Amino acid sequence: MEDVLKEKKVMHNFNAGPSVLPRSVFEQASKAVLNYNNTGLSILELGHRTKEFQAIMDEARSLVKELMNLDADHEVLFLHGGASTQFMQVPMNLLNENETAAYADTGVWSSKALKEAKLYGNVKVVCSSKEANYNFIPKDFTVPGDSKYFHITTNNTIYGTQWQSIPKVDVPLVADMCSDIFSRQRDFNSFALIFAGAQKNMGPAGVNLVVVDKNILGKVDRALPTIMDYRNHIKEGSMLNTPPVFAVYVSLLTLQWLKQQGGIDAIEKINNQKAEMLYSAIDNSTLFQTTAVKEDRSKMNVCFVMKDPSLEKQFLDVAEQHGIYGIKGHRSVGGFRASLYNALPLSSVNYLIEVMKEFEKNY
Repeated sequence: MEDVLKEKKVMHNFNAGPSVLPRSVFEQASKAVLNYNNTGLSILELGHRTKEFQAIMDEARSLVKELMNLDADHEVLFLHGGASTQFMQVPMNLLNENETAAYADTGVWSSKALKEAKLYGNVKVVCSSKEANYNFIPKDFTVPGDSKYFHITTNNTIYGTQWQSIPKVDVPLVADMCSDIFSRQRDFNSFALIFAGAQKNMGPAGVNLVVVDKNILGKVDRALPTIMDYRNHIKEGSMLNTPPVFAVYVSLLTLQWLKQQGGIDAIEKINNQKAEMLYSAIDNSTLFQTTAVKEDRSKMNVCFVMKDPSLEKQFLDVAEQHGIYGIKGHRSVGGFRASLYNALPLSSVNYLIEVMKEFEKNY
């Protein structure tokens, strides 16, 4: 055991994002930086209007459709701006000034999203866990039938909560899936619009995935800036303007890796195993405890604290000494956060648990 804890050759990356990616993706991407597909050109200098990049974009969009089993009405876009841009782009495209959208307030990111939506129409917060410091997912709420859409954040990285089941509502459902995209199987066709920054489970920072049912578009009265209108991006195949070439390419490599693992069904089983292992270790610990209500605990971001807060600094130091990276909790809540994204191996979770047990033995 002591030999295991002295091992520091491997970094165990639990960072919340940008996050761990598969080693094979790094290797392929690094080769492409020097010479993409024997073209003699770096992927960093590859023209976005070339047949080489067109093939990258086409395959990336096709793989998203395949992995999510999307129907013909759902379009796949790779856009600039990250998920924060979607906080305004969604209501800009879907909500008239005199109409109302429904929002679930379950954390910082949903709170930011509903704030932006208020710039374009009315917002009704139909449920919130704010008063409990966002430590649970609301269950008893009603979404008004005249709402133009209902917005949820499926996983909350800061507080470690997650919608374990997707609410069934009679209005279009919009989901911010930034931190659990491609981590678990869902009926993705039941969503009117999904958006997710790539830097958790899908690729590097710099590109944003949008999956949208084209039937919900074109119903607002306002004039939309060309670059903000989803229909223009659909028409141009995500090439309305120069796309983030490298970020799209690495996302493609990550999607290929996911398919090789057996797709979303297979990775969900591994993710469940990782989460069960770590939560079990915490629940059976005399030093550590989780912060989220048990039934709503996230399988992507395990947030926990010390029962004796005075020991937190010591544990962070020990974790760093043993190559455990990114374990510190968000600055707004403190404590610890272990992000268990798709590419994080089971061995890293086992290693963290052993370090925790050794710490507990010593303190």
